[in-house]
Amino acid sequence: MALGAGAARPLPHLPAGGCLPLRLLLLLLLLCGQLGGGQKKKENLLAEKVEQLMEWSSRRSVIRMNGDKFRRFVKAPPRNYSVIVMFTALQPQRQCSVCRQANEEYQVLANSWRYSSAFSNKLFFTIVDYDEGADVFQQLNMNSAPTFMHFPPKGKPKRADTFDLQRIGFAAEQLAKWIADRTDVHIRVFRPPNYSGTIALALLVSLVGGLLYLRRNNLEFIYNKTGWAMAALCVVFAMTSGQMWNHIRGPPYAHKNPQNGQVSYIHGSSQAQFVAESHIILLLKIYQVCMKMICPPTVLGFFFSHLI
Repeated sequence: MALGAGAARPLPHLPAGGCLPLRLLLLLLLLCGQLGGGQKKKENLLAEKVEQLMEWSSRRSVIRMNGDKFRRFVKAPPRNYSVIVMFTALQPQRQCSVCRQANEEYQVLANSWRYSSAFSNKLFFTIVDYDEGADVFQQLNMNSAPTFMHFPPKGKPKRADTFDLQRIGFAAEQLAKWIADRTDVHIRVFRPPNYSGTIALALLVSLVGGLLYLRRNNLEFIYNKTGWAMAALCVVFAMTSGQMWNHIRGPPYAHKNPQNGQVSYIHGSSQAQFVAESHIILLLKIYQVCMKMICPPTVLGFFFSHLI
């Protein structure tokens, strides 16, 4: 029997996946919320780290770090700043004289950056002492001190991020050039005034002037050829033994291996030297001149004349 015109008709059947677009939309909104929350968390963490480092820098130009601080502020992301780390051993029982000398230059460099007009939160100077962060030395497989490393804002340090101290020396000016190459941050080194050289020069001039005044009636010693020859030899010895190179580069006096305690007085590279090496060469040259003056030109004299 036919149904009337006013009879109810069945509704069209919805497909089983009719709610799928809505579910996908909700899932995307949830993921975006989580990503946004994670990004916000990273920004907050980064802001806290930078704020803490700036607070430490306001107290001291070089921030001292132990293992926990090193891993949190230097190694762990997020990080949008560069960190220069000096790994050293300053405790007296370590007997590392070069560490103390390098630390003085490092302090000069850090102070120059801290009190410059270009100071910002893009670069921080830190120090890790072996007795306060031995685990850091083990983590980095580091067996010598002092060592300077640059940790960039992103990625791991490369080979060039380790300062070549043995070849270049640890003068603050050399460290500043290396930092400029690695970070594009240019630091003008300002050294505290040192009047010791001026005082020494004034005393020397006063001594020479007083001597000339006392001997004003007999100045024949000025024409003494032996005296001028000895003075010339001293200058020649100083120059040929590498004293000028030491003054410019500032190398350590010697190197002590922290593992076995062995001290090296001769540098293993032909492009660098220790201060002790210059003193050895100086003594050999003095001995050579003395042998020529005392001994006749025998086979022994010929040997020493060709030794150096």
